[in-house]
Amino acid sequence: MKIAVVGTGYVGLVTGTCFAEVGIDVTCIDIDQKKIDNLRHGILPIYEPGLEEMVSRNVEAGRLHFSTNLGEAIKDCDVAFIAVGTPPGEDGSADLKYVLAVARGIGENMNSYGVIVTKSTVPVGTAAKVRRELEQALGKRGVQIDFDVASNPEFLKEGAAIDDFLKPDRIVVGVSSERAEEVMRKLYKPFLLNGHPIIFMDIPSAEMTKYAANSMLATKISFMNDIANLCEIMGADVNMVRKGIGSDARIGTKFIYPGIGYGGSCFPKDVKALIKTAAENGYDMQVLKAVESVNDAQKEVLFNKVRKHFGGDLKGKKLALWGLSFKPKTDDMREAPSLVIIEKLLAEGCTVSAYDPVAMPEARHTLHDTITYAKDQYDAVIDADALLVVTEWPEFRAPNFEVVARLMKNKVVFDGRNIYEATEMEQAGFAYHCIGIRTHHQEPA
Repeated sequence: MKIAVVGTGYVGLVTGTCFAEVGIDVTCIDIDQKKIDNLRHGILPIYEPGLEEMVSRNVEAGRLHFSTNLGEAIKDCDVAFIAVGTPPGEDGSADLKYVLAVARGIGENMNSYGVIVTKSTVPVGTAAKVRRELEQALGKRGVQIDFDVASNPEFLKEGAAIDDFLKPDRIVVGVSSERAEEVMRKLYKPFLLNGHPIIFMDIPSAEMTKYAANSMLATKISFMNDIANLCEIMGADVNMVRKGIGSDARIGTKFIYPGIGYGGSCFPKDVKALIKTAAENGYDMQVLKAVESVNDAQKEVLFNKVRKHFGGDLKGKKLALWGLSFKPKTDDMREAPSLVIIEKLLAEGCTVSAYDPVAMPEARHTLHDTITYAKDQYDAVIDADALLVVTEWPEFRAPNFEVVARLMKNKVVFDGRNIYEATEMEQAGFAYHCIGIRTHHQEPA
Protein backbone atom coordinates (compact mmCIF):
# COMPACT_ATOMS: atom_id res chain seq x y z
CA MET A 1 0.00 0.00 0.00
CA LYS A 2 0.96 3.61 -0.49
CA ILE A 3 -0.16 6.20 2.03
CA ALA A 4 0.32 9.91 2.64
CA VAL A 5 0.27 11.66 5.99
CA VAL A 6 -0.30 15.41 5.81
CA GLY A 7 1.19 17.19 8.81
CA THR A 8 4.46 16.32 10.54
CA GLY A 9 3.58 17.35 14.06
CA TYR A 10 3.27 14.91 16.91
CA VAL A 11 0.40 12.84 15.52
CA GLY A 12 1.44 12.91 11.88
CA LEU A 13 5.08 12.04 12.45
CA VAL A 14 4.34 9.17 14.83
CA THR A 15 1.60 7.84 12.54
CA GLY A 16 3.71 7.94 9.39
CA THR A 17 6.78 6.46 11.04
CA CYS A 18 4.92 3.59 12.67
CA PHE A 19 3.18 2.64 9.42
CA ALA A 20 6.58 2.65 7.70
CA GLU A 21 7.93 0.43 10.50
CA VAL A 22 5.57 -2.38 9.44
CA GLY A 23 6.62 -2.13 5.78
CA ILE A 24 4.16 0.36 4.28
CA ASP A 25 5.36 3.03 1.84
CA VAL A 26 4.72 6.38 3.55
CA THR A 27 5.18 10.00 2.50
CA CYS A 28 4.82 12.65 5.20
CA ILE A 29 3.94 16.10 3.86
CA ASP A 30 4.31 19.52 5.43
CA ILE A 31 4.27 23.07 4.06
CA ASP A 32 7.28 23.98 6.25
CA GLN A 33 10.33 23.44 4.02
CA LYS A 34 12.79 23.79 6.89
CA LYS A 35 10.98 21.15 8.91
CA ILE A 36 11.01 18.77 5.95
CA ASP A 37 14.73 19.40 5.31
CA ASN A 38 15.46 18.72 8.97
CA LEU A 39 13.45 15.50 8.93
CA ARG A 40 15.34 14.30 5.88
CA HIS A 41 18.51 14.75 7.93
CA GLY A 42 17.10 13.04 11.02
CA ILE A 43 16.33 16.23 12.97
CA LEU A 44 12.90 15.93 14.57
CA PRO A 45 10.58 18.82 15.55
CA ILE A 46 9.41 16.98 18.69
CA TYR A 47 10.87 14.82 21.42
CA GLU A 48 9.43 11.33 21.77
CA PRO A 49 11.44 8.40 23.15
CA GLY A 50 12.55 6.04 20.38
CA LEU A 51 11.11 8.08 17.52
CA GLU A 52 14.37 9.56 16.22
CA GLU A 53 15.93 6.13 15.74
CA MET A 54 12.78 4.78 14.09
CA VAL A 55 12.61 7.70 11.66
CA SER A 56 16.25 7.25 10.64
CA ARG A 57 15.85 3.49 10.20
CA ASN A 58 12.83 3.78 7.91
CA VAL A 59 14.26 6.65 5.87
CA GLU A 60 17.38 4.56 5.23
CA ALA A 61 15.19 1.59 4.29
CA GLY A 62 13.37 3.72 1.70
CA ARG A 63 9.95 3.28 3.28
CA LEU A 64 9.58 6.74 4.83
CA HIS A 65 9.76 9.91 2.75
CA PHE A 66 9.31 13.60 3.52
CA SER A 67 8.02 16.20 1.09
CA THR A 68 6.35 19.58 0.71
CA ASN A 69 4.67 18.47 -2.52
CA LEU A 70 1.13 17.37 -1.65
CA GLY A 71 0.17 16.94 -5.30
CA GLU A 72 2.93 14.45 -6.01
CA ALA A 73 2.43 12.49 -2.80
CA ILE A 74 -1.31 12.13 -3.24
CA LYS A 75 -1.15 10.58 -6.72
CA ASP A 76 -2.00 6.86 -6.74
CA CYS A 77 -2.35 7.03 -2.95
CA ASP A 78 -4.49 4.38 -1.25
CA VAL A 79 -5.01 6.28 2.00
CA ALA A 80 -4.35 9.92 2.88
CA PHE A 81 -4.32 10.92 6.54
CA ILE A 82 -5.08 14.50 7.55
CA ALA A 83 -3.00 15.10 10.69
CA VAL A 84 -2.68 18.88 10.87
CA GLY A 85 -3.41 21.03 13.90
CA THR A 86 -6.86 21.98 15.15
CA PRO A 87 -6.00 24.82 17.55
CA PRO A 88 -8.73 26.11 19.84
CA GLY A 89 -10.36 29.37 18.86
CA GLU A 90 -11.05 32.13 21.37
CA ASP A 91 -14.47 30.60 22.03
CA GLY A 92 -12.99 27.13 22.66
CA SER A 93 -14.11 25.61 19.36
CA ALA A 94 -11.66 23.64 17.22
CA ASP A 95 -10.31 25.65 14.28
CA LEU A 96 -10.74 23.47 11.18
CA LYS A 97 -9.18 25.78 8.59
CA TYR A 98 -6.03 23.66 8.24
CA VAL A 99 -7.98 20.40 8.01
CA LEU A 100 -10.27 21.78 5.31
CA ALA A 101 -7.38 23.35 3.40
CA VAL A 102 -5.69 19.95 3.21
CA ALA A 103 -8.94 18.32 2.06
CA ARG A 104 -9.18 20.93 -0.67
CA GLY A 105 -5.59 20.27 -1.71
CA ILE A 106 -6.20 16.54 -1.89
CA GLY A 107 -9.27 17.08 -4.05
CA GLU A 108 -7.25 19.28 -6.39
CA ASN A 109 -4.64 16.56 -6.93
CA MET A 110 -6.04 13.05 -6.41
CA ASN A 111 -6.20 10.90 -9.54
CA SER A 112 -7.67 7.59 -8.29
CA TYR A 113 -9.87 6.13 -5.57
CA GLY A 114 -8.58 6.65 -2.08
CA VAL A 115 -9.75 6.88 1.51
CA ILE A 116 -9.29 10.32 3.06
CA VAL A 117 -8.91 9.92 6.82
CA THR A 118 -9.16 12.57 9.52
CA LYS A 119 -6.50 11.68 12.09
CA SER A 120 -6.58 15.09 13.73
CA THR A 121 -8.91 15.47 16.70
CA VAL A 122 -11.98 17.05 15.14
CA PRO A 123 -15.56 17.76 16.25
CA VAL A 124 -18.49 15.64 15.20
CA GLY A 125 -19.52 16.63 11.69
CA THR A 126 -16.01 17.39 10.41
CA ALA A 127 -15.94 14.41 8.05
CA ALA A 128 -19.00 15.80 6.28
CA LYS A 129 -17.19 19.14 5.82
CA VAL A 130 -14.12 17.33 4.50
CA ARG A 131 -16.32 15.48 2.01
CA ARG A 132 -17.82 18.74 0.76
CA GLU A 133 -14.37 20.27 0.26
CA LEU A 134 -13.27 17.23 -1.75
CA GLU A 135 -16.42 17.25 -3.87
CA GLN A 136 -16.10 20.97 -4.61
CA ALA A 137 -12.44 20.64 -5.58
CA LEU A 138 -13.18 17.72 -7.89
CA GLY A 139 -16.14 19.61 -9.35
CA LYS A 140 -13.93 22.57 -10.21
CA ARG A 141 -11.61 20.19 -12.04
CA GLY A 142 -14.56 18.73 -13.91
CA VAL A 143 -13.61 15.17 -12.99
CA GLN A 144 -15.38 12.32 -11.26
CA ILE A 145 -13.19 10.26 -8.93
CA ASP A 146 -14.60 7.96 -6.30
CA PHE A 147 -13.37 8.45 -2.74
CA ASP A 148 -14.38 7.72 0.82
CA VAL A 149 -13.93 9.76 3.96
CA ALA A 150 -13.14 8.05 7.26
CA SER A 151 -12.40 9.03 10.85
CA ASN A 152 -9.51 7.34 12.67
CA PRO A 153 -8.85 9.17 15.97
CA GLU A 154 -5.48 8.74 17.65
CA PHE A 155 -5.04 7.60 21.25
CA LEU A 156 -1.35 8.31 21.74
CA LYS A 157 0.19 9.17 25.10
CA GLU A 158 3.12 11.54 24.83
CA GLY A 159 6.17 9.68 26.08
CA ALA A 160 4.74 6.29 25.08
CA ALA A 161 3.40 7.03 21.60
CA ILE A 162 5.32 4.35 19.69
CA ASP A 163 4.08 1.53 21.92
CA ASP A 164 0.58 2.99 21.82
CA PHE A 165 0.61 2.91 18.02
CA LEU A 166 2.32 -0.44 17.49
CA LYS A 167 0.49 -2.19 20.35
CA PRO A 168 -2.81 -0.33 20.65
CA ASP A 169 -5.52 -0.93 23.23
CA ARG A 170 -7.94 -0.49 20.37
CA ILE A 171 -8.12 1.00 16.88
CA VAL A 172 -11.25 3.05 16.24
CA VAL A 173 -12.30 3.66 12.63
CA GLY A 174 -15.41 5.44 11.46
CA VAL A 175 -16.49 4.57 7.90
CA SER A 176 -19.54 4.97 5.69
CA SER A 177 -18.92 2.21 3.14
CA GLU A 178 -17.81 -1.42 2.99
CA ARG A 179 -15.08 -0.45 0.54
CA ALA A 180 -13.54 2.01 3.00
CA GLU A 181 -13.75 -0.56 5.79
CA GLU A 182 -11.94 -3.11 3.62
CA VAL A 183 -9.12 -0.64 2.85
CA MET A 184 -8.69 0.39 6.49
CA ARG A 185 -8.76 -3.21 7.69
CA LYS A 186 -6.01 -4.08 5.21
CA LEU A 187 -3.96 -1.06 6.30
CA TYR A 188 -4.16 -1.99 9.97
CA LYS A 189 -3.75 -5.76 9.49
CA PRO A 190 -0.07 -5.73 10.68
CA PHE A 191 -1.25 -4.30 14.01
CA LEU A 192 -4.01 -6.88 14.49
CA LEU A 193 -1.84 -9.99 14.37
CA ASN A 194 -1.38 -9.98 18.15
CA GLY A 195 -5.08 -9.64 18.86
CA HIS A 196 -5.35 -5.87 19.20
CA PRO A 197 -8.99 -4.99 18.44
CA ILE A 198 -10.17 -2.81 15.60
CA ILE A 199 -13.59 -1.29 16.13
CA PHE A 200 -15.52 -0.09 13.08
CA MET A 201 -18.40 2.32 13.61
CA ASP A 202 -20.20 5.20 11.94
CA ILE A 203 -18.15 8.36 11.42
CA PRO A 204 -19.91 10.66 13.94
CA SER A 205 -19.45 8.03 16.66
CA ALA A 206 -15.73 7.75 15.89
CA GLU A 207 -15.35 11.53 16.03
CA MET A 208 -17.16 11.63 19.38
CA THR A 209 -15.15 8.72 20.81
CA LYS A 210 -11.92 10.71 20.85
CA TYR A 211 -13.45 13.65 22.72
CA ALA A 212 -15.31 11.38 25.11
CA ALA A 213 -12.15 9.42 25.95
CA ASN A 214 -10.01 12.47 26.69
CA SER A 215 -12.81 14.16 28.60
CA MET A 216 -13.30 11.08 30.79
CA LEU A 217 -9.58 10.98 31.64
CA ALA A 218 -9.58 14.70 32.38
CA THR A 219 -12.61 14.15 34.62
CA LYS A 220 -10.79 11.49 36.65
CA ILE A 221 -7.85 13.86 37.15
CA SER A 222 -9.98 16.80 38.26
CA PHE A 223 -12.12 14.60 40.50
CA MET A 224 -9.03 13.27 42.28
CA ASN A 225 -7.60 16.76 42.68
CA ASP A 226 -10.88 17.90 44.20
CA ILE A 227 -10.76 14.97 46.62
CA ALA A 228 -7.10 15.76 47.42
CA ASN A 229 -7.94 19.33 48.36
CA LEU A 230 -10.73 18.12 50.65
CA CYS A 231 -8.41 15.50 52.20
CA GLU A 232 -5.97 18.24 53.11
CA ILE A 233 -8.70 20.23 54.84
CA MET A 234 -10.09 17.23 56.70
CA GLY A 235 -6.76 15.68 57.68
CA ALA A 236 -7.13 12.59 55.46
CA ASP A 237 -4.29 11.16 53.36
CA VAL A 238 -5.15 11.25 49.66
CA ASN A 239 -2.60 8.53 48.90
CA MET A 240 -4.49 6.14 51.17
CA VAL A 241 -7.79 7.22 49.66
CA ARG A 242 -6.39 6.66 46.18
CA LYS A 243 -5.33 3.12 47.06
CA GLY A 244 -8.67 2.45 48.67
CA ILE A 245 -10.73 3.46 45.65
CA GLY A 246 -8.26 2.27 43.02
CA SER A 247 -8.60 -1.33 44.18
CA ASP A 248 -12.19 -1.23 42.95
CA ALA A 249 -12.05 -2.69 39.43
CA ARG A 250 -14.84 -0.36 38.34
CA ILE A 251 -12.62 2.63 39.12
CA GLY A 252 -9.08 1.33 38.56
CA THR A 253 -5.73 2.88 39.45
CA LYS A 254 -5.02 4.95 36.36
CA PHE A 255 -5.47 8.73 36.26
CA ILE A 256 -6.36 9.02 39.96
CA TYR A 257 -3.05 10.50 41.10
CA PRO A 258 -3.46 13.97 42.63
CA GLY A 259 -1.26 16.78 41.38
CA ILE A 260 -1.23 20.29 40.00
CA GLY A 261 -3.60 19.86 37.06
CA TYR A 262 -3.51 18.44 33.56
CA GLY A 263 -1.96 20.18 30.57
CA GLY A 264 -0.63 19.27 27.15
CA SER A 265 -2.04 19.45 23.67
CA CYS A 266 -5.09 17.23 24.16
CA PHE A 267 -7.05 17.38 27.40
CA PRO A 268 -7.45 21.18 27.74
CA LYS A 269 -8.25 21.65 24.07
CA ASP A 270 -10.61 18.69 23.79
CA VAL A 271 -12.56 19.50 26.94
CA LYS A 272 -13.09 23.06 25.70
CA ALA A 273 -14.10 21.84 22.24
CA LEU A 274 -16.65 19.36 23.57
CA ILE A 275 -18.18 21.99 25.85
CA LYS A 276 -18.42 24.33 22.85
CA THR A 277 -19.87 21.66 20.55
CA ALA A 278 -22.53 20.86 23.12
CA ALA A 279 -23.42 24.54 23.55
CA GLU A 280 -23.77 24.97 19.79
CA ASN A 281 -26.29 22.14 19.88
CA GLY A 282 -28.26 23.47 22.82
CA TYR A 283 -26.77 21.26 25.54
CA ASP A 284 -24.92 22.30 28.69
CA MET A 285 -21.98 20.02 29.66
CA GLN A 286 -22.17 20.72 33.39
CA VAL A 287 -19.71 18.02 34.48
CA LEU A 288 -17.05 19.07 31.97
CA LYS A 289 -17.41 22.73 32.93
CA ALA A 290 -16.64 21.71 36.51
CA VAL A 291 -13.70 19.58 35.32
CA GLU A 292 -12.23 22.59 33.54
CA SER A 293 -12.86 24.90 36.51
CA VAL A 294 -11.17 22.52 38.96
CA ASN A 295 -8.20 22.13 36.66
CA ASP A 296 -7.72 25.87 36.24
CA ALA A 297 -7.75 26.31 40.02
CA GLN A 298 -5.45 23.33 40.60
CA LYS A 299 -2.67 24.90 38.54
CA GLU A 300 -2.50 27.63 41.18
CA VAL A 301 -2.45 25.32 44.21
CA LEU A 302 1.34 25.02 44.47
CA PHE A 303 1.81 28.78 44.10
CA ASN A 304 -0.77 29.40 46.82
CA LYS A 305 1.08 27.03 49.15
CA VAL A 306 4.35 28.87 48.48
CA ARG A 307 2.76 32.25 49.14
CA LYS A 308 1.14 31.05 52.34
CA HIS A 309 4.37 29.50 53.64
CA PHE A 310 6.24 32.78 53.22
CA GLY A 311 3.51 34.87 54.83
CA GLY A 312 2.29 36.40 51.59
CA ASP A 313 5.59 38.16 50.79
CA LEU A 314 7.61 36.57 48.00
CA LYS A 315 9.48 39.62 46.78
CA GLY A 316 13.17 38.84 46.30
CA LYS A 317 12.75 35.12 46.93
CA LYS A 318 14.57 32.65 44.69
CA LEU A 319 12.46 29.64 43.75
CA ALA A 320 13.83 26.50 42.09
CA LEU A 321 11.62 24.47 39.76
CA TRP A 322 12.25 20.85 38.87
CA GLY A 323 10.33 20.17 35.68
CA LEU A 324 8.77 22.39 33.02
CA SER A 325 6.98 20.08 30.59
CA PHE A 326 3.38 19.19 31.35
CA LYS A 327 4.38 15.55 31.95
CA PRO A 328 7.57 13.42 31.86
CA LYS A 329 9.11 12.02 28.66
CA THR A 330 8.02 14.93 26.49
CA ASP A 331 9.14 18.48 25.73
CA ASP A 332 5.52 19.63 25.33
CA MET A 333 4.93 22.92 27.14
CA ARG A 334 1.38 23.51 25.93
CA GLU A 335 -0.95 24.35 28.85
CA ALA A 336 1.77 23.18 31.27
CA PRO A 337 1.08 23.96 34.95
CA SER A 338 4.66 25.29 35.17
CA LEU A 339 3.69 28.26 32.99
CA VAL A 340 0.95 29.33 35.41
CA ILE A 341 3.22 28.86 38.43
CA ILE A 342 6.11 30.79 36.88
CA GLU A 343 3.86 33.65 35.76
CA LYS A 344 2.53 34.08 39.28
CA LEU A 345 5.96 33.80 40.94
CA LEU A 346 7.44 36.43 38.63
CA ALA A 347 4.48 38.73 39.25
CA GLU A 348 5.24 38.51 43.01
CA GLY A 349 8.83 39.63 42.45
CA CYS A 350 10.53 36.22 42.65
CA THR A 351 13.43 34.98 40.61
CA VAL A 352 13.06 31.49 39.15
CA SER A 353 15.72 28.92 38.35
CA ALA A 354 14.40 25.89 36.50
CA TYR A 355 15.69 22.58 35.22
CA ASP A 356 14.00 20.10 32.89
CA PRO A 357 15.85 17.20 31.21
CA VAL A 358 14.22 17.82 27.82
CA ALA A 359 11.85 20.81 27.72
CA MET A 360 14.14 23.81 28.33
CA PRO A 361 14.68 24.65 24.62
CA GLU A 362 10.92 24.55 24.12
CA ALA A 363 10.34 26.59 27.29
CA ARG A 364 12.56 29.38 25.94
CA HIS A 365 10.08 29.94 23.10
CA THR A 366 7.45 30.94 25.66
CA LEU A 367 9.37 32.16 28.70
CA HIS A 368 12.38 33.63 26.87
CA ASP A 369 14.89 34.93 29.45
CA THR A 370 12.40 35.71 32.21
CA ILE A 371 13.82 32.77 34.20
CA THR A 372 17.22 31.12 34.61
CA TYR A 373 17.76 27.74 32.94
CA ALA A 374 19.94 25.56 35.16
CA LYS A 375 22.50 23.05 33.85
CA ASP A 376 21.14 20.29 36.11
CA GLN A 377 18.73 19.77 39.00
CA TYR A 378 21.34 20.60 41.64
CA ASP A 379 22.42 23.78 39.87
CA ALA A 380 18.79 24.91 40.01
CA VAL A 381 18.57 24.80 43.81
CA ILE A 382 21.71 26.81 44.63
CA ASP A 383 20.74 29.53 47.17
CA ALA A 384 17.05 28.78 46.60
CA ASP A 385 14.50 29.73 49.25
CA ALA A 386 12.34 26.78 48.18
CA LEU A 387 12.16 23.95 45.67
CA LEU A 388 8.99 23.27 43.65
CA VAL A 389 8.66 19.82 42.06
CA VAL A 390 6.46 20.43 39.04
CA THR A 391 7.05 17.48 36.68
CA GLU A 392 7.71 13.94 37.92
CA TRP A 393 10.71 13.09 35.74
CA PRO A 394 12.36 9.81 36.89
CA GLU A 395 15.64 11.53 37.81
CA PHE A 396 13.79 13.64 40.38
CA ARG A 397 12.46 10.63 42.29
CA ALA A 398 15.57 9.81 44.31
CA PRO A 399 17.90 12.84 44.41
CA ASN A 400 20.67 13.26 46.96
CA PHE A 401 18.82 15.39 49.49
CA GLU A 402 21.96 15.89 51.55
CA VAL A 403 23.43 17.76 48.58
CA VAL A 404 20.15 19.59 48.01
CA ALA A 405 20.06 20.70 51.65
CA ARG A 406 23.63 22.04 51.51
CA LEU A 407 22.94 23.99 48.33
CA MET A 408 19.62 25.57 49.30
CA LYS A 409 19.26 28.72 51.33
CA ASN A 410 16.14 27.36 53.03
CA LYS A 411 15.19 23.69 53.28
CA VAL A 412 11.66 23.96 51.90
CA VAL A 413 10.11 21.62 49.31
CA PHE A 414 6.75 21.97 47.58
CA ASP A 415 6.02 18.62 45.95
CA GLY A 416 3.37 19.08 43.29
CA ARG A 417 3.45 15.41 42.28
CA ASN A 418 3.63 13.63 45.65
CA ILE A 419 6.76 11.71 44.70
CA TYR A 420 8.39 11.91 48.14
CA GLU A 421 7.38 10.54 51.54
CA ALA A 422 6.38 13.27 53.98
CA THR A 423 7.92 11.54 57.02
CA GLU A 424 11.25 10.98 55.26
CA MET A 425 11.42 14.60 54.08
CA GLU A 426 10.61 15.93 57.55
CA GLN A 427 13.17 13.62 59.18
CA ALA A 428 15.73 15.04 56.75
CA GLY A 429 14.94 18.50 58.10
CA PHE A 430 12.86 19.84 55.21
CA ALA A 431 9.67 21.81 55.53
CA TYR A 432 7.59 19.65 53.20
CA HIS A 433 4.34 20.50 51.42
CA CYS A 434 2.49 18.20 49.02
CA ILE A 435 -0.97 17.66 47.54
CA GLY A 436 -3.81 16.16 49.55
CA ILE A 437 -1.85 15.40 52.72
CA ARG A 438 -1.71 17.70 55.72
CA THR A 439 1.95 17.65 56.75
CA HIS A 440 3.36 19.19 59.91
CA HIS A 441 4.40 22.27 57.99
CA GLN A 442 1.09 23.10 56.39
CA GLU A 443 -2.22 24.10 57.86
CA PRO A 444 -5.59 23.14 56.37
CA ALA A 445 -6.15 24.79 52.98
